[in-house]
Amino acid sequence: MAKLHFYYSAMNAGKTTTLLQSSYNYQERGMETILFTPAIDDRYEKGKIHSRIGLESDAAIFDDSFNLFDHADQILKQPNNKVKCVLVDEAHFLSKEQVMQLTDIIDTYGIPVLAYGLRSDFLGEPFAGSQYLLAWSEDIIEIKTICHCGRKATMNMRVDENGQAVSEGNQVEIGGNDRYISTCRKHYKLGDSGIQHIRQPKKA
Repeated sequence: MAKLHFYYSAMNAGKTTTLLQSSYNYQERGMETILFTPAIDDRYEKGKIHSRIGLESDAAIFDDSFNLFDHADQILKQPNNKVKCVLVDEAHFLSKEQVMQLTDIIDTYGIPVLAYGLRSDFLGEPFAGSQYLLAWSEDIIEIKTICHCGRKATMNMRVDENGQAVSEGNQVEIGGNDRYISTCRKHYKLGDSGIQHIRQPKKA
């Protein structure tokens, strides 16, 4: 039975790499995939999903007004299509309606949807997309990463240019390792990113 799978983690745990590897596995076996990526993430070339280790793939761009089901429907209703999976990068940026559209793809065409994203923002508050992915997914899978102390990281700490924790601002601020650090809950509460230790120059 086709399912909605939600793969979640803290920042920089390798979600995008895992997505691209999953898509490649399908393609290697002669099956096609549909990939979605949010318009708001403008760190890399538009219309591409790009991982930190250099992997990339073309993808359809979605914004708040984009209908994921309509896009997939135009492809899936073609008689000779070979699409066997839909994959969504940065799925926490989906709206409630768009998560429902993903379930419509599954229920109409009987193919799985794999969504990859964060559970919560830098204040520990849930993203709307993640909230409904957690509520409506048949499979919920954690991709684990670690805090600088070695414990499992579950929080996304936003930091300034000096590595100090930021505790206010807009929910969405695009960035990578320069803006976000994955930490355990304890060090998140302490505001300890660990960056000051990592960035100290080595003694001669």
